[in-house]
Amino acid sequence: MIVWLNGTHGAGKTTTSRLVQQLLPDSRVFDAEKVGETLMDITPTLSATDNFQHWPPWRPLVVETARHVLDYTGGTLVMPMTVLVEEYWREIAAGLARHRIPVHHYVLHADRETLRGRIEGDLVMGPSAFRLKYLEPYAEAARTWLHEEAEVVDTTRLTPEEAARRIADDVAAVSARESAP
Repeated sequence: MIVWLNGTHGAGKTTTSRLVQQLLPDSRVFDAEKVGETLMDITPTLSATDNFQHWPPWRPLVVETARHVLDYTGGTLVMPMTVLVEEYWREIAAGLARHRIPVHHYVLHADRETLRGRIEGDLVMGPSAFRLKYLEPYAEAARTWLHEEAEVVDTTRLTPEEAARRIADDVAAVSARESAP
């Protein structure tokens, strides 16, 4: 199965994914951003874009990479990856469904001021105009489709450990219901 952690920059996806992985037996973290980085390394470069998700190969490559990793390892992939374009999410979800890979989709949410504060105060990456520019697209996706497509975990006042525990407990409960006779 896949536990997909969606949400915009500053919501806590990377930190929470590592903690969720520790709570779910036989799980691994797979950051689909690495697929995008591979595409960015192609020379000469693919068409100009401000986001590798706009390149049509990225979405099926994410699906196929996840499928092959799961075929090899079994277990669960925890995938921290922002996807704010509904068409892209539907393409990925449909691809995973074609391979009969169950997806537990979570959106890590925080209010705009909290997100801005986390991005501007990030001691590892530093303040980032790139990350800040996704606040409005995230808000629009949340209003129009994203929060309806996933379980929303509001991280505004949660520690990453609390968010991870909620997700792991929910995954366990859903898995138990799905496997019940």
